[in-house]
Amino acid sequence: MLVRSASVVMRTPYLFLEWTIQFLRGTVIITGGRPRYSRHEDETMTAAQDSMTDQLTATLEGSRIQFPAAVSDAFDADRDALDAAGVPDDVAAVGTTLPDADVLAVDGSSTRLSDELGGRPAVLVFYRGAWCPFCNIALRAYQQELEPALEERGVTLVALSPQKPDGSLSVQESDELTYTVLSDPGNAVARSLGIIAPTNPDALAAQRELGLDVTELNADGTAELPFPTVVVIDETRTVRFIDVHPNYTTRTESAQIITAVDDLKR
Repeated sequence: MLVRSASVVMRTPYLFLEWTIQFLRGTVIITGGRPRYSRHEDETMTAAQDSMTDQLTATLEGSRIQFPAAVSDAFDADRDALDAAGVPDDVAAVGTTLPDADVLAVDGSSTRLSDELGGRPAVLVFYRGAWCPFCNIALRAYQQELEPALEERGVTLVALSPQKPDGSLSVQESDELTYTVLSDPGNAVARSLGIIAPTNPDALAAQRELGLDVTELNADGTAELPFPTVVVIDETRTVRFIDVHPNYTTRTESAQIITAVDDLKR
């Protein structure tokens, strides 16, 4: 993954972001708190060869090997807690109307979500940020597997995260996304759906040990993140399908989304 947004690269203390970039390219070896990189061509996974789920699983397994033990333990404990808690009871139900909201385009300009949707049915993909390797895998998979099918069906694909617009630009360019990527400042859209993840102090401390401070990247200066979620809405912004993943290492498969979109016409 090549991060082209100079402002992102200048602003992050970037051990974690460097790991994300290099892990997606090959193999990362962390020694003494600092990474060194090697590439094994026969072990490197590609989107053409492996499913999104395979790539997500390999990335999780690789992080457990390469991260310091205390960091891996903190992340594992966080995921265990998220799995145990499950999907919150107050997540928006099918039939809920998604309110309009102010969002930011990749150039930093303010726009309305309704303007970006253009009165069409849409698939909304909520992700954590450009720094998250699991998010990058999913966004690239949706570009390859989902976006062409949605275009044929006249359905808009939009990805939203709480990061600053320069982070949205980074993910759009580095993952070569042709669909719309927006910043959701303060998680306004995510909050209306009830998909805000709990903040775990130990996981945040582990991220900082790797050089990642989410408060520096989020548009509102907080560490608040959405659960990875896919929402299918019709032309009236009524929720027709919602799939929430408390565990951020799993995502909604493209085939499941396409089925939900096809159900709009039934």
